[in-house]
Amino acid sequence: MASAIINAEPSRVYAVLADYKKHHPRIVPPKYFRSIEVLEGGIGDGTRTRIEMRVLGRSRRFEHFITEPERGHIIVESDKDGDSVTSFIVDPVEGGKGTRLTIQTKFKTRNGLLGRVERAMTASMLQRIYAEELGLISQYMREARDAE
Repeated sequence: MASAIINAEPSRVYAVLADYKKHHPRIVPPKYFRSIEVLEGGIGDGTRTRIEMRVLGRSRRFEHFITEPERGHIIVESDKDGDSVTSFIVDPVEGGKGTRLTIQTKFKTRNGLLGRVERAMTASMLQRIYAEELGLISQYMREARDAE
C-alpha cells in the first residue's frame, strides 16, 4: 500500500482513474505496463481491460474487471482469475482542494516458504510501481491544471 497527496480536487483525480480509455493509460509506469486494452466499457464500473505487464523480467497478461463499490471514492480492479485485487482510494484533504490517493493490492500466493518469498518480492515490486504511479498521477494532474 502507498499513499500520496495529489494537488487536485478528488473528483478530478477520480475521473482520471476511472477513464481507462483516455486518462488511466497515461498514469501507469510504462516500464511495467506495456499496454492497457479496453475490452468493454471504458469508464468506471463495468469496464473490462486486458493489461500486459513486465514484472520481474517476465511479461504477463491480466484481464481485469473494474467496479466502483463507492463511486467517487473507491475504484477496484479485480483480476478475472481472482489472483489480485487493486483498490484506488480517493479521499479529500485541504478542505477538498487536494486528494489523498491510496493504492493497495491484495494478491494470492503459494503456501509455505515459497509463498513467503513470493509475497516479499511482490510487495517490494508493488511499492516501486505505486511510487512511480503516484508520481505520474501528480504530474498528470499538474499538467492538466496548467493547460487550463
